[in-house]
Amino acid sequence: MIVDERLVTYINSLDRGNTPVLDEIEKEALRDFVPIIRKEMQSFLKLLLAMQKPMRILEVGTAVGFSAVLMAEYAPKGCQIVTIENYEKRIPIAKANFERAGKQEQITLLEGDATEILPQLEGQFDMIFMDAAKGQYINFMPQVLRLLKTGGVLVSDNVLQDGDIIESHYIVERRNRTIYKRMREYLYELTHSDELVTAVMPIGDGITVSTKI
Repeated sequence: MIVDERLVTYINSLDRGNTPVLDEIEKEALRDFVPIIRKEMQSFLKLLLAMQKPMRILEVGTAVGFSAVLMAEYAPKGCQIVTIENYEKRIPIAKANFERAGKQEQITLLEGDATEILPQLEGQFDMIFMDAAKGQYINFMPQVLRLLKTGGVLVSDNVLQDGDIIESHYIVERRNRTIYKRMREYLYELTHSDELVTAVMPIGDGITVSTKI
């Protein structure tokens, strides 16, 4: 927990909640131990969608489709979402969730490895949401920057690794050291890129918000 747990609980208690179908998908995901975006991240995304009004969104990392449905629900009417997922067991669940939410025409699910799919995508996106394998963010970055339009927003989730990102390399568990190293590299590249203006925020498990200049 990056921010005091009691404070997060209080902040989340102020949220007005989501649609019934989103509540159902969230409940099922938590029951099945599928990681989805946290409550505070949900609130932030809804705010960003209202402010930015993106009409074309790219999501890297679908899981069971919760965040894609949330963005489809709260984005402007007519917004189209492209989402990428590589984990075969979650793909049919995501597709079923898109249908139960009535968003199957609005959301396009691309199946496969994002490192192979991203170079094939054409056109530019108003908003890109990164929520895939954390150790791959740095590898996705060149293609993500290519696909993000000038003035567009890139949001990356889970970048502070439950606070481990500030610890010594030797304190981090050995199995997590590669992700730790790559995430620190990703954060450095985001904050030092001449193409981006980036803020790192302690929301949820840590996020970055970047705009392309």
